[in-house]
Amino acid sequence: MIERYFRLKENQSTVRAELLGGLTTFITMAYIVVVNPQILSKAGVPVEGVVFATCISSAAATLVMGLYANYPIALAPGMSLNAYFTYSVCMGMHVPWRTALGVIFFSGVLFLILTVTRVREQIVNGIPNCLKHSTAGGIGMFIAFVGLRNANLVVANPATFVSLGSFADHEAQLACAGLVIMLILMSRKVTGAILIGVIATTVFGILRGMARWPVTIFSWPHPSSTWLQLDLRGALHLGLFEIIFVFLFVDLFDNVGTLVGVCEQGGFVKDGKIPRVGRALVADAVGTIFGSLTGTSTVTSYIESAAGVAAGARTGLSNLVVAGLFLLAAFCAPLAASIPGYATAPALIVVGALMTESIGRVEWMEFTEAIPAFVTLLATPLTFSIATGLSLGLISYTLVKVAAGKMREVSPVIWILTALFIFRYVYLAVE
Repeated sequence: MIERYFRLKENQSTVRAELLGGLTTFITMAYIVVVNPQILSKAGVPVEGVVFATCISSAAATLVMGLYANYPIALAPGMSLNAYFTYSVCMGMHVPWRTALGVIFFSGVLFLILTVTRVREQIVNGIPNCLKHSTAGGIGMFIAFVGLRNANLVVANPATFVSLGSFADHEAQLACAGLVIMLILMSRKVTGAILIGVIATTVFGILRGMARWPVTIFSWPHPSSTWLQLDLRGALHLGLFEIIFVFLFVDLFDNVGTLVGVCEQGGFVKDGKIPRVGRALVADAVGTIFGSLTGTSTVTSYIESAAGVAAGARTGLSNLVVAGLFLLAAFCAPLAASIPGYATAPALIVVGALMTESIGRVEWMEFTEAIPAFVTLLATPLTFSIATGLSLGLISYTLVKVAAGKMREVSPVIWILTALFIFRYVYLAVE
């Protein structure tokens, strides 16, 4: 039954590979169970409720992706979107968190409408191949940079912005040890090398007194403080339409960038298009609506899924593992939070390196293809935003194609997106 539903042989996978991939994906993104409540609590949202909402909405969206779209791409509340929710909307604009959850609900409904009408699918499939390939590479550099930062191997520097960290730092030492373990195991083609490296690094940290076993494993969730607490009437206020648009806008292109990147790495892209992309896009819409009802910000696809793909995941079966672990994490939050950031940092570095393979498929000898690809590659890690990298790449694509007299290669979808992106940057400049 598993083979018939998930088509493991067709996707050149096995049950064991899917289990390892799902476990690897969860471990690399388990930090969201702790970090998301910490961020939203600053807006006044009860921590206990957010822990439950984070786990249950992640599980629901991940199940939809796995069972409906059959892709090994997990979902959870987006990091950039939870920061916007807290610092810009609630704290900056003084919008009550219950009203902000209502805004999240309406943005999720809009996601679903745009998905059902296939507008989002046309956007994804309308992105040029050079941007698909460079987006995957840019995301690889982005998550590798995140890994280097989490490992304290790259640190802030007032003179040069960033510089090499100190190897006297114990976390940097453990991260380097984990990276070496992963590289050796992957060179020897050991299945589950990334997962083994994460676990080994965590154990080393515990032995060195830098991490601790959780005091308790189980804790009962408390959903009532955020369950159905959203204020829909307040969210319909005219002045909040702009906020709805921002949530819609950022999630749309963050999600598109992540889907393109992970699907490129997993070899899912066929003839320049992502099969079943409409079904994949339903997952974050459902997750966002469900998240707003339970008490968390926008749910989106996670680039950490690339770690699971690198570990062998190729079908939605791995998502069942991720979803099950998220449900378990709702009752075992202390255990899920016990894996330190420096233990998952080497995984991000390795996966980032693997994702840059797609850069080789860009037509670098063709100027009008190379420049947009380069802009996307450069902007994604330097602006710390997948959406920004993709938007600047699209604008430069349209510009160079028009300048080269190749306007016919610019599709109507690209024209519309370019106009929207330019409007966004002009609006932000005026604001």
